[in-house]
Amino acid sequence: MHVPVLLREVLRELDLRPGLVVVDGTVGAAGHAHQIHPRIQPGGRLIGLDRDPLMLRHAGARMADTDCELVHSPYSHLRQVLDDRGIGRVDRVLLDLGLSSDQLADRQRGFGYDAGGPLDMRFDTTQGEPAAEWLARVDEAELARALSEYGEVPHAARLAADICQARRTRPPRTTADLLAIVEPTARGGGGRPRTERTGANKSSAPQVFQTLRIVVNRELDHLREFLDETLPACLEPGGRVAIISFHSIEDRMVKQALRPAAGWEPTTRKPVEATPSEVRFNPRSRSARLRVATRVTQLADRT
Repeated sequence: MHVPVLLREVLRELDLRPGLVVVDGTVGAAGHAHQIHPRIQPGGRLIGLDRDPLMLRHAGARMADTDCELVHSPYSHLRQVLDDRGIGRVDRVLLDLGLSSDQLADRQRGFGYDAGGPLDMRFDTTQGEPAAEWLARVDEAELARALSEYGEVPHAARLAADICQARRTRPPRTTADLLAIVEPTARGGGGRPRTERTGANKSSAPQVFQTLRIVVNRELDHLREFLDETLPACLEPGGRVAIISFHSIEDRMVKQALRPAAGWEPTTRKPVEATPSEVRFNPRSRSARLRVATRVTQLADRT
């Protein structure tokens, strides 16, 4: 079962109270939403969005006894979701940009490199291009750039060349196919890869799979649109946004967007990180970074 990261910190920083209109733009299995809903009652309204129909089913089961509204939509389309419901602006917005345990365990889409299954990786399998199809056509230089930029793979150029070489005879269609290419390249023929600083064993598979997921779902495009256009148009003056990121690129984008010059007052001087006890309980929280900001009234009124 998915464990929501930084739950206590999110609830504290959102400063919830009865009557607020709150959007959870990445509702997932409703880990955060389940705790947000009672804190805005009576009179509050909670709307949960997700691109993944599977996660909406999980959220629906958990929120069955509430009036939470669940919508199949990317958070970048929040303006349309609100317009459809006759809502102008909302008081609070939460985004958790991480992948859930349920998605990682889904063998039909190949999010987790150790879960098996086809290389799909789409949040919404009714739209877009599966990862296997992208790998079958992508230019070697573009693949190397993506692996380096999104996955921070140190041997990105060599790995891109090996993938392009392998696909000439057997294009990778499953997680096992891709791992068969990734691991030998990382080892370089000399045992398991080792980090330069610590000498510890390290596999490149997580970074490679992260790269494919980001590309296939256009995650950074959605985040950029949300930060630049959607959020300023949808959040009330004085309202708060809380964003949890797990990737350095995402965190930089959030930090740059939620700056005073753009009409925001950061309420967290530095990104909030998981406590040592949370990391022990939920190791995937180690890379989580929470940034929170309030929309400044004067500038918000001009948007």
